[in-house]
Amino acid sequence: MIVAGEASGDLHGGNLVRAMHQMDPDLSFYGIGGKRMQAAGVELLADAADMAVVGLTEVAFKLGMILRVMRRLKVSLSTEKPDLVILIDYPDFNLPVARAARKRGIKVLYYISPQVWAWRKGRIETIRNSVDRMVVILPFEEKFYRDAGVDVTFVGHPLLDEVRKKYSRSEALRRFGLREEAITVAILPGSRRSEVAVLLPEMLGACRILMEKISPLQFILPIAGTLDPAFVRDILGQFPVRVNVIRDEIYDVISISDAAMVASGTATLETALLETPMVVVYKVSGVSYAIGRRFIRVDHISLVNLIAGCAVVPELIQSEVNPERIAAEVREIITRRGKTREMKASLADIRGKLGAPGASQRTARIACDMLSGK
Repeated sequence: MIVAGEASGDLHGGNLVRAMHQMDPDLSFYGIGGKRMQAAGVELLADAADMAVVGLTEVAFKLGMILRVMRRLKVSLSTEKPDLVILIDYPDFNLPVARAARKRGIKVLYYISPQVWAWRKGRIETIRNSVDRMVVILPFEEKFYRDAGVDVTFVGHPLLDEVRKKYSRSEALRRFGLREEAITVAILPGSRRSEVAVLLPEMLGACRILMEKISPLQFILPIAGTLDPAFVRDILGQFPVRVNVIRDEIYDVISISDAAMVASGTATLETALLETPMVVVYKVSGVSYAIGRRFIRVDHISLVNLIAGCAVVPELIQSEVNPERIAAEVREIITRRGKTREMKASLADIRGKLGAPGASQRTARIACDMLSGK
């Protein structure tokens, strides 16, 4: 069984399944994921796109469906009797699945750690008691788990194998219908419908302000595979801003952009690996944020700044996520060349802190060893 609850988990899960199939073609997989995991050969019991939410109160709207899927998975532990359960991030769903698997004597591999080092550290006991092997992708996580008595391995970040351009700059501009002479700003509002509904209008409001202050200027938005393009276009239709909408091709979009507005999450790291200056935004319901603030114990909210250990890129949180503030930060990037060069240099250093390429293959070897009893 393999379970991923959002777009980034689906990406890494698909790569892991392919790597495991290369080592053992007779393996079969079922669980929860998206198009990439399905294409890799996973029989899906539910689509990750239907389960992805941001914020504590936002979960309430999908709680019934999520609990039904969880019950179905738990039942399958007895009916399908998987030899191994692989869980990818998505802790509030996956940790109960881990406990259920442990009760049935099924081995559990957790790939891509919950951010227990940031908040709700009490979950470390649950992990220690229900997970056989933790595989982490951020360098500082290994010591954290080892000190807590968890069997852990740092494999490097899987994005090191994934993030690469397919086209030259001139070819990408032509394919995307963009002008060479114009400044290009990428809009990355997230992969979950709930966060896009909150963030995209604020980003488009910022675009409208930027158009009044900078020329020539053009905007591009790569739609995540978990999103319905019609839903995104409905939001775009509410703003008098021309935006080139691209399906997939996210890395080429980021690479040809002079600046990016990015929802906090995996996309910030993808943008960093392509050394594109960015503004990171994060906004959930007021209740979710108030609850989260009581428990979060980190100085930064974006992965880029957490890995760097300092404020490399600006972060806008909650009420700061408004058109005026976003536009001001993007304008700083575009107009202050010295600041832009400094940010790009700091982003280049991030790659060296993420380990070596080959994370999927190293994790696949761990999983296959667990299956063979090593």
